[in-house]
Amino acid sequence: MTLTTCLWFNGQAREAAQFYTSIFPNSSMGSNWIAPTETPGNEQGDEVYVDFTIFGQPFIGLNGGPQFPHSEAISFQIPCKDQDEIDHYWNILTADGGEESMCGWLKDKFGVSWQVISPELGKYLGGDSPEGSQAATQAMLQMKKLDLNELKRAYEAAAN
Repeated sequence: MTLTTCLWFNGQAREAAQFYTSIFPNSSMGSNWIAPTETPGNEQGDEVYVDFTIFGQPFIGLNGGPQFPHSEAISFQIPCKDQDEIDHYWNILTADGGEESMCGWLKDKFGVSWQVISPELGKYLGGDSPEGSQAATQAMLQMKKLDLNELKRAYEAAAN
């Protein structure tokens, strides 16, 4: 059995699925369901949902209507290997109507929240030096997109 995440969209499920599968590795489009008759929120012939996979994880994009918009209560973390990968995903996901937030968080053009992070954060935010961790945390709280070099600099300056 596999846990599948269902993302609710207002008529943009296919567009979102195509966007996500075009930028993330190990991704693909799947099947869909066209309403054979009128359903709550959909007319006969409308695409009700589309299956897709990103990072090898199954998703369903549901065209459910405007009543349940996305919020920061649910977000997806992208564990980036380095600053170049952070910059890559940040730029793609904030383009065309996406919104930057704080501490590595953003909303894409569909309103889905993402955390563009790195496992390297653990070295600085939870490192051996309490002073260094505090300085790195304070630096991160001033950032929108994470800057790993600045976090490292803040940690090392306070730890030494």
